Amino acid sequence: MGVSTGMFDLEKHYAFYGAYHTNPINILIHTVLVWPNVFAALLFLYAAPPFLDLSKLGFFDGVLRLDIGLIHAMIHAIFYVCMDKKSGVLAALMCISCWIGSSFLAARMGLSLTLTVGIAVQFFCFVGQFFAHAVFEVMQAVFGYEPYPGFKKRVDSKIESEIKIWREKTQQKKVT
Repeated sequence: MGVSTGMFDLEKHYAFYGAYHTNPINILIHTVLVWPNVFAALLFLYAAPPFLDLSKLGFFDGVLRLDIGLIHAMIHAIFYVCMDKKSGVLAALMCISCWIGSSFLAARMGLSLTLTVGIAVQFFCFVGQFFAHAVFEVMQAVFGYEPYPGFKKRVDSKIESEIKIWREKTQQKKVT
């Protein structure tokens, strides 16, 4: 596998994530809560007026439509595929599935209930993630997954670098 740079650098993203998410329980909580959070965000975006209503073309009775939620899902899907082909395709499918599911659910529930459910899910997911950080980020954990040889070693090095930079910034703030 090649090594990407910049915005599509998978190692850099893992290093940043790894610097702040080291406890296995915290990682599990984040893994479980991120996709419902995406789903809820897409529920909110369904409330925005569509750019194009596909029901006028005879598709899906106005449920699936060209709107800001689809654009959001597509941008993320393309981003994930550009970062890593194998896992990116799975993440892209998750993004599009969330858009489809949230569109059907929002169309069925109506605006008021959609926004209520969206707020409740967002609140639960964000509180859960903040709680996980506060409670479980005490011990260092080890990532066992390596998409390609040498990945973990490079990510660990970048994690140490991120932690060092953060500590230096914290020390500078204390001095001034």
